[in-house]
Amino acid sequence: MTEFLASYRLQFRNGMTFAKAAELVPYLAELGVSHLYASPIFAAVPGSTHGYDVIDHQRFDPGLGGEEGFRLLSETLRDHGLAMLLDIVPNHMAARTANPWWHDLLIHGQDSTYAHCFDIDWGAPRLLLPLLAEPYGEALAAGHFSVVWHQESDEFQFRYRDLHLPLHPASLDVVCGATLDKRSVVERVNRNPELLHALHEAQVWRLAHWRLARAALSYRRFFEITDLVGVRVEDPRVFAAVHALPLRLLREGSVDRLRIDHIDGLADPKTYLFRLREASGRSSALVEKILGPDESLPEDWACAGTTGYELGAMLTALQVDPEAEPAFTEAWCRFTGAGADYAAALRAAKRQVLSDNLAAELTALVEMMTQIAAEDTASRDLPADSLRKAIIELLIALPVYRTYIDTGGPSRRDRLLLLQAAQEVVSDRRIEDRRALGFIIDLLLQPVKEDPWHGGVRRTFIQRFQQTSGPLMAKAMEDTLFYRFNRLIALNEVGAEPARFGLESEHFHDAMGRRQAQGSGALSATATHDTKRGEDARARLAVLSEMPSAWAEAVERWRAAAAPLWPAPDVSGLPDRSVEWLLYQALLGAWPPELALDNEDGLQELAERTAGFLIKAVREAKERTSWTAPNRAYEQGLETFVRGLFEPAQRPLLRDIRATIAQTETAGAVNSLSQLTLKLTLPGVPDIYQGSELYDFSMVDPDNRRPIDFVRRMQLLEEAKALTATQVLERWREGLPKLWLLTHLLGLRQARRALFQDGHYEPLRVEGDEAQHVLAFSRSLPDSRLIVAVPRLVLRHLLPGQLAWSPGAFARTFLCLSSGSVLRMLSGRRVPDGRIALDRLWRDFPVAVAWTDAGP
Repeated sequence: MTEFLASYRLQFRNGMTFAKAAELVPYLAELGVSHLYASPIFAAVPGSTHGYDVIDHQRFDPGLGGEEGFRLLSETLRDHGLAMLLDIVPNHMAARTANPWWHDLLIHGQDSTYAHCFDIDWGAPRLLLPLLAEPYGEALAAGHFSVVWHQESDEFQFRYRDLHLPLHPASLDVVCGATLDKRSVVERVNRNPELLHALHEAQVWRLAHWRLARAALSYRRFFEITDLVGVRVEDPRVFAAVHALPLRLLREGSVDRLRIDHIDGLADPKTYLFRLREASGRSSALVEKILGPDESLPEDWACAGTTGYELGAMLTALQVDPEAEPAFTEAWCRFTGAGADYAAALRAAKRQVLSDNLAAELTALVEMMTQIAAEDTASRDLPADSLRKAIIELLIALPVYRTYIDTGGPSRRDRLLLLQAAQEVVSDRRIEDRRALGFIIDLLLQPVKEDPWHGGVRRTFIQRFQQTSGPLMAKAMEDTLFYRFNRLIALNEVGAEPARFGLESEHFHDAMGRRQAQGSGALSATATHDTKRGEDARARLAVLSEMPSAWAEAVERWRAAAAPLWPAPDVSGLPDRSVEWLLYQALLGAWPPELALDNEDGLQELAERTAGFLIKAVREAKERTSWTAPNRAYEQGLETFVRGLFEPAQRPLLRDIRATIAQTETAGAVNSLSQLTLKLTLPGVPDIYQGSELYDFSMVDPDNRRPIDFVRRMQLLEEAKALTATQVLERWREGLPKLWLLTHLLGLRQARRALFQDGHYEPLRVEGDEAQHVLAFSRSLPDSRLIVAVPRLVLRHLLPGQLAWSPGAFARTFLCLSSGSVLRMLSGRRVPDGRIALDRLWRDFPVAVAWTDAGP
């Protein structure tokens, strides 16, 4: 295995092929990373933009260059001393006919060779396919169904618009008669709706209106995405088939490590990871896992750690001023009329998602629990409605994404979580029939008579309960509440909790001590393809916590000036003050430093991006519009308002907005450098998301997956090599200080690998006037030491428009070190340690990373 020093994430597809990635390898090697971190590369649905809709786990995607293209990339990586970290998707596959397993299953149903591969309720009358744009009867009457002969696959297919589904071989015989030539009867069948209906009813599947997926689905899906069907990797045969190619790539060295997507979707993550370690002979897999507040990864999982959402959330929280919470909250509530009770808002969002978006999953749980209760005379009289209410309230009260009850029963952690959730339900008097709740808790926590992991409805209920709680939390919090609770959107990030307004240094140090104790193999990420906004957008938005009064005054001023841009108040719900508060933050986070008010093309591009973001945001919020029931008048009104801000007639208003953004830019740039410094020096392995070696002010996807200008980055990397630390600061608007810092820190990680991998983390003492505005720590081994000191909450310490400290800033604040050694700085300076004034330490650059080869 290649030493894991740092990774660079590339999103394949959308123009990024194996050949294109191979061209970038020399640049990545020059940056100083050790691993190319590849998004899924196996065959996906044709035209897929992300690759998580896999159709064949045993084949490279031909659109990326197939096996030949992958070999070229692999050889290029090897030639430059790099390795690959590969993202794989064991939880689900595309429910499309392009998927050969699914195609065969649509023909043969439970008799298919691949029937055991998918999480399907074979007790249901038929496999429900909620793919119709209208109710089935309307589609039939309108003539939208027909039978066609598909030459390529040599089969008859049932067609609905662009959808083609295979027919059971015997079904035409049943409907038309075995003696008739099949091709000669197609025209007759297509003219007769009754025959078409009879043919449809003879299949193992049943087409239905897409809305039916909410209430009656016969297979497990990924979140609420009907096109992605759950895969049963807990079955050893399925595990072997899904992992055959990744394991081969590991054995031959083409892939060095694996990243496991959506580990919480699996029936038994612990057993899965153990099986993966045994099959691969290594235990360095990384898992995509969102940890709740104060939650740690289970200690008995055979993996190196998470993909790092939790660290990115802590770094942002560190740059938010906790003392500003009352003022910021008051301004937000006054402007929007919103309530500040985050816990209540989360419960409401979970209830809505469970009742609407995940109603099919809820129905399945209730049906299973009702069946289980009926098996025992002591519980047979529990009403289905009482069981339903108890399941709902228990899922809503669960404070984490999921529990991990397995063959050994619940862990102590899981037992406490479930009992606490049950107690909360009882205390808040959310249910009348406590017996139903007690019955469910007993089932989850107590051994059952049959083996729950090798058959039976009890096994299925325990698995499905746990596989439902994760999507429920994700959809309710990340994809609903994060677009409602818009107080400070820098905190609305995957792995974070917006209710926690800021983080003090001592709490951060405690968390880093625990992180080191858990091992240093986890990723340290500040941006991914799933984050809600770019890392530098968050860093700039965090500055608002340092200016709550100025921000409140600004948005009130803009509201008054922009009032004429709103459509006349009507039933569409406009003007929407909550969205307006969100909009102004979105502009502050996304405005490129180089975008001037006379750049009309650039302004209109920003307007287009912002309008697209807002429409996604309000649909995710599910309050006045949604993906499934768009309110066109409301959405059009929002778009009109956004575009109106960028009209030439509104330049005075836009100039005012731009001036406020300018007040945050240099402090945001310092936050970006501090964030980057910490990511590369804390325990863990830093991950760089594509393009973020320069500023990343992107919004949520698809905005964060726009093409990257790698030619510009290569040119700037060459320029940065010849510049001093002071010189790169003069070009801060280009993001050059960030690129300069990244390459220097990656070089330092390579030169002192043991120090970064095993160095003991210890907070350093800071004294003086601005001690609370400094985070400092060391990483040490017996023969070497790393010193890191970064500023936080620095808005009032910077000169306007410059990446430079105001006179006297940090002159009376000191980093306290033991004397006797000389510190070597990234800038090339050497500084005697001891009691060092921070203005001296940060004279050349706004962050300090120094090292010594002497003992502490």
